[in-house]
Amino acid sequence: MIYLFNELRKHGNLAAKRHPMYDKNRFGKYFMYGMAAFWACYMVFFGISFAFILDTNNREPYQLLNGGLIFVLAIDFLTRIPFQKTPTQEVKPYLLMPVKRNKIIDFLLIRSGLDGYNLFWFFLFVPFAFLTIIKFYGILGVLTYCLGIWLLMVFNNYWYLLCRTLISERIWWVALPLAVYGGLAAAIFIPEDSAILYFFMDLGDGFITGNLLVFIGMLAAIAVMWIINRLVMSSLIYKEINKVEDTKVNASEYKFFERYGEMGEYMRLELKMLLRNKACKIAVRTAILVVLGFSCVLGFTDIYDEVKGMRNFITVYNFAVFGIMFLLNIMSYEGNYIDGLMSRKESIYTLLRAKYALYSIAIVIPLLLMTPAMAMGKIPVLSAFAWALFTAGFIYFCLFQLAVYNKKTTPLNVKISGRQNMGSGLQNVISFATFGCPLLFYFVLELIFGEIVTAWILMGIGITFILTSQIWIKNVYTRFMKRRYENMEGFRESREG
Repeated sequence: MIYLFNELRKHGNLAAKRHPMYDKNRFGKYFMYGMAAFWACYMVFFGISFAFILDTNNREPYQLLNGGLIFVLAIDFLTRIPFQKTPTQEVKPYLLMPVKRNKIIDFLLIRSGLDGYNLFWFFLFVPFAFLTIIKFYGILGVLTYCLGIWLLMVFNNYWYLLCRTLISERIWWVALPLAVYGGLAAAIFIPEDSAILYFFMDLGDGFITGNLLVFIGMLAAIAVMWIINRLVMSSLIYKEINKVEDTKVNASEYKFFERYGEMGEYMRLELKMLLRNKACKIAVRTAILVVLGFSCVLGFTDIYDEVKGMRNFITVYNFAVFGIMFLLNIMSYEGNYIDGLMSRKESIYTLLRAKYALYSIAIVIPLLLMTPAMAMGKIPVLSAFAWALFTAGFIYFCLFQLAVYNKKTTPLNVKISGRQNMGSGLQNVISFATFGCPLLFYFVLELIFGEIVTAWILMGIGITFILTSQIWIKNVYTRFMKRRYENMEGFRESREG
């Protein structure tokens, strides 16, 4: 068993090194390491601060923090969404060999449970424990407490993995974590004395005192979540490998695009790709649900009424999310059939123009969903239209540059048994810059000119890039064609067999 796991780990490392995006991924890793170090320092700061802020006469600081462990778990769940994907080790080749499928899945789950991400919260809890626990329970209390926190994060890892796997299969499974966390929120805030808070206080105390029953219970909960994940993953992998899937096809041919000639044909091709393929459909539904959720929070609650920066972030995110979902991987979906596209003169140029037109029209979706927030005065109408035009102009201009450099094929349907989708370093940088740079730019302009003038400046920049779109799209196409053989080789090598 140990030999098998060691061999699978070596195969995974070799697959990463032989990946066509390996050189760019190394830059992305260094960038992510820098971001991780930055947030680790913040966590240490928070851990030290909580030790003094929570020092009251009623309870010890560690008791109060233990009562809030449920909130830590909820935040941990949310932070895993952009950074942690479901394990997608190469499963297909091993199914043709005399290796049990469950052993492969066991390896995936072990690798996920031992992932360093599950230790990240130690940057908060370790300094906190040394300041608050060691004086009562000594170094042993600190060690058992940290061990308990790690087990709690491993459990949360498998809970997240289950939810993410189910949501990848059917988007409606998003109701599962929403129902769980919604129910916990109701159980915490509605009663005067919440049993949930006291439960987590007792759980934390059990970790500190090294209560054997508490640790056995924690291990049992992890084992249950392990078994559920194993059963779900095994079922979905079997279903996917054997192509047991929904065979219903949308019969619509989108004939209204015919009036736009050749570009209309490519717009129809893009729309069919988005609405008929499993991976694309999930991404579209996810984007709409995210925009709807943020718009409802912004429009019907007062959480961010006094936090202008967060309102701007949500506004930018709502408009840019469709581009982030699909344009970061621009041409990667087409890698599945790039040879057919390249057989026709200037088909790539027409395809890029069609993509730009279609995703620019999609800006209307978040604009409509944010209407309640605009009607209630949470977002100025002028600012909303300014961000919409700025996204369709400047942000899309930045994202379209990736068409020149992307050369990894993204599977259209495979989710569980496919290769891990690793974004290049350039993709990671542009993804962060898509949100960070416009917000920083807006902040500087607002300090100098005020809110209204800044909105007009953003609108002017956006309109300029929209009106010149044919020029810069032609430039992207020209640069793509200079690299076409290198890109096509990468697309072929990274296709799912």
